[in-house]
Amino acid sequence: MTEAGPDVSARLAWPDDAAAIVRVQLAAWRADAVVPAEELDALDPAELTERWTALITSPKDGRLRVLVALDRVDVRGFTLVHPSYDPDSDQVADGEISELVVHPDHQRAGHGSRLLQAAVDTLAADKFTRGRWWVATTDDVLRAFVTESGWAPDGAHRELATDTGATVKQIRLHTTLA
Repeated sequence: MTEAGPDVSARLAWPDDAAAIVRVQLAAWRADAVVPAEELDALDPAELTERWTALITSPKDGRLRVLVALDRVDVRGFTLVHPSYDPDSDQVADGEISELVVHPDHQRAGHGSRLLQAAVDTLAADKFTRGRWWVATTDDVLRAFVTESGWAPDGAHRELATDTGATVKQIRLHTTLA
């Protein structure tokens, strides 16, 4: 008798997923040192959960979607897709992946690939024909993953200020959605 493979999937997030999304997000921020530890310690997980719940249940745009990667019933990652709000974008044609996060303890298990495919499928189902994705210039691992998946730089770049006064430099990647 052959044992069945793991029950892994990606789907639209439900309001009950919000607390798990926060756990994944905070674990990723701690592992990547994106946010200083003292700022992370000051964050209220209950408040963040309320924000994610509101985003899932009452998005400002019907094409804003949160998707989760599951290992059985456990949330292992999430992604956020929506129309691109860049000044040079066509909000009818250009969709964006603004976050794709997998819990550090569950990376390299296929969750990122499932989330990326679900994000692309969701954007295409919403009739977007181009995908955009801003990636930090220092995130070589994510950039390699995205470019190996068929995305390429389009020449756009930006700098974002953080609450701590630091700046994050990003490049924009794009792809044609089938």
